[in-house]
Amino acid sequence: MTRPWLSHYPAGVPHDVDPDQYRSLTALLEEAFQRHKQEAATVCMERWMSYGQLDHFSASLGAWLQERGLAPGARVAVMLPNIPQFLITMAAILRAGYTVVNVNPLYTERELEHQLQDSGAQAIVVLENFAHILEKVIDRTQVTTVVVASVGDMLGFWYGRWITFALRHLAKKVPAYQIPLAGAVGPRNVVPFRRALREGEALRLQPSQQTGDSVAFLQYTGGTTGLSKGAVLTHRNVVAAVLQADAWFTPALHKIGDLRRVNGIAALPLYHIFALSLSLVSMRWGAKLTLVPNPRDIPGFVEVLKRRPFHILPAVNTLFNALLNEPSFRQVDCSQLLVSQAGGMAASEGTARQWQAMTGSPMVEGWGMSETCAMGTNNPVNQREFGGTIGLPLPGIEIAIKDDEGHSLALGEQGEICIRGPNVMQGYHNQPEESARAFTADGFMRTGDIGVMDASGFTRIVDRKKDMILVSGFNVFPTELENVVSMCPGVLECAAIGIPDERQGEAVKLFVVRSDPSLREEDVARYCHDNLTGYKRPKYIEFRDELPKTNVGKILRRALRPQ
Repeated sequence: MTRPWLSHYPAGVPHDVDPDQYRSLTALLEEAFQRHKQEAATVCMERWMSYGQLDHFSASLGAWLQERGLAPGARVAVMLPNIPQFLITMAAILRAGYTVVNVNPLYTERELEHQLQDSGAQAIVVLENFAHILEKVIDRTQVTTVVVASVGDMLGFWYGRWITFALRHLAKKVPAYQIPLAGAVGPRNVVPFRRALREGEALRLQPSQQTGDSVAFLQYTGGTTGLSKGAVLTHRNVVAAVLQADAWFTPALHKIGDLRRVNGIAALPLYHIFALSLSLVSMRWGAKLTLVPNPRDIPGFVEVLKRRPFHILPAVNTLFNALLNEPSFRQVDCSQLLVSQAGGMAASEGTARQWQAMTGSPMVEGWGMSETCAMGTNNPVNQREFGGTIGLPLPGIEIAIKDDEGHSLALGEQGEICIRGPNVMQGYHNQPEESARAFTADGFMRTGDIGVMDASGFTRIVDRKKDMILVSGFNVFPTELENVVSMCPGVLECAAIGIPDERQGEAVKLFVVRSDPSLREEDVARYCHDNLTGYKRPKYIEFRDELPKTNVGKILRRALRPQ
């Protein structure tokens, strides 16, 4: 197919990448650890970790996991926020020859149980703050190895102990838990993170036999059937995504020269594909990552930004907005900010204009999915103002606009955005029918977004084919929410839609038909709070006597949407 976008690439950006230059993602990471051994890798709460330490700690934890007898390719879940333990654990799992299953630390029991069961995870590394949730579901999973981390584990002996003590006993952020030492699938190992590292130091990490076709991540995303599904991302997929982002962003950083001097801000959750991919690019460069465990504390986040120059700030539109509306942000020196990368949700022109006016840095919008290892398209990093499109396909990626039958449409015609490239997933874990439906006959993945491509190769999203709701960059599938709410006592039937929201992009609105006239809005809200992660919970609840339906009784969500 013709690729009109290539002539609009910034100078120095290659047309393609070669993911086969690395045997695996593990090989890419180990090369980075050795090359940048003396450089700083992360800073968290003003405590630093070097690449040499990241190499040492991840090798120790990887060897410890191997000693547990897990078979090559075993699934290991990671339920951690943005703290150094996340990167250590991710690298350890990959280096030991296993598959990473990223878990949202804020998951409810129902959500966590589904993901652990569906992935078949046999081990999990979990922050103690969330261990009480794991305790309630672990006996219904295959998990036999549990590593429990504390926030202060990697923050130095005295400071780390103080932080852990303060969270446990002063802030009361660690609910009591007791994970049983035996489960349905046999004896269970439950050990603290620091102990696993100490024991692993006496062991030798056995080299893995991974290839580009080995599975690196099961990255869970929303499911149209009401349950999240795992996108199968191979080592080759992720290496391709790293090389694509490397090629795209490097021209914006030429002022710095040595990319090891780059300071990137990791405020978005690392379990999310957007932040995860950018953290891997940073490692390849040998750059620094400033880890922000709680970006919802906007004043605290601003204090982090004040401490040293930063060059890359990835964020969703809501986070950019929150910073703009925080008075103390005006005191932040943004003079060295070279890339303000927007993704995860649509960027608004109003926010983009305000951001550029305040920081001098134009907001660069991109688009992608878990299924594409984050970015599929991005605007040129040398643009001087907000473009209003999702940009151009990255090196090695093809975008086609297709009709419902899978036929490619002409430039300027509206249809479904479809993507093909080395970064695109292999399919969905244990879901052959969903996987088959996801791809066209010529190998393009259907995205569910409706768009139009202009003569220069820039694509603009105009609608969404799926009923998915996008809340602050996170996918919310109505079917999942409806399935949960239908179990709430007093609910006869329900429907969920997304409505425009200035702060979140979209907000969830729930329509409920009662079987019990005494059911109140707060009853439904409380049930949602107990069974759904925060971003999935409805912001608005409306009771109705009936819901609009087709002749065969299917609820018409589109009839509920505001005109």
